[in-house]
Amino acid sequence: MAETSGETVGARRRQPRRPTEESPTIRWTLIGVAVALLVVFLLLPLVAVFAEALRRGLDPVIDALTDPDGLAAIKLTLLVAAISVPANLVFGVAAAWAVAKYEFKGKAFLITLIDLPFSVSPVVAGLVYVLLYSTSHGWFGPVLNGLGLQVIFAVPGIVLATIFVTFPFVARELIPLMEEQGTTDEEAALSLGAGGFRTFWMVTLPNVKWALLYGVLLCNARAMGEFGAVSVVSGHIRGLTNTMPLHVEILYNEYEFVAAFAVASVLALLALVTLGLKSLLEWRYGDELAAGRRH
Repeated sequence: MAETSGETVGARRRQPRRPTEESPTIRWTLIGVAVALLVVFLLLPLVAVFAEALRRGLDPVIDALTDPDGLAAIKLTLLVAAISVPANLVFGVAAAWAVAKYEFKGKAFLITLIDLPFSVSPVVAGLVYVLLYSTSHGWFGPVLNGLGLQVIFAVPGIVLATIFVTFPFVARELIPLMEEQGTTDEEAALSLGAGGFRTFWMVTLPNVKWALLYGVLLCNARAMGEFGAVSVVSGHIRGLTNTMPLHVEILYNEYEFVAAFAVASVLALLALVTLGLKSLLEWRYGDELAAGRRH
């Protein structure tokens, strides 16, 4: 009996691999290469940012972050993100609702417009806003300037440029999920007497909340780290229109390496906090998230 059991186990061990299954050697080699690439291209640069910032101790870091120009850059970055992310949340939900729930002429064109910021260079986007709102040669700039409103080389231009480059993130997370879900749940709610707003709040929004959260996180990360479009429309006015990425560039060009890496470390820390919140939510609500994705 023992011999028969041993022969059965041996036969199972000698079973040929399935056609889609790699050998252990190849499998572990691929895993090792992937981990090595992640370490070299992601982990080491991130560690280098914090190491370079702390190379001369904590005092230079505190000085760089408490410098008036540094504080202004941090506040402006957070202000721009606080405006552009909610705006894109509203725009993204509205665009996704229109694309996924309705059929109309020009729908394909609308989807193309939503994807446009992915295709256009941020620098080109910034130049477009300069063309539209420059006070000297812009289409609308002189009129707005006469009303006392300055867009280019001011906070409104930075906000507009950031909204443009971050617009697709929320919409692109919601559209596939809304299209897959269809309109059955909303029609059932409306047939039971629920109004449009109540249907959206009680039916549609709970069904897409995880995709909406992912889109908001991606939008926020891009908004705080945007450089190209903001660089064109900001004018690089220290203490007024410099966001953190622009302030890092200025400090680096002035050979203030420790200060530049100190501000860069704040950007990296904000990105890690965003990633940590995402991971925490996935861990805390993992089952509900998986169910929402399957749905």
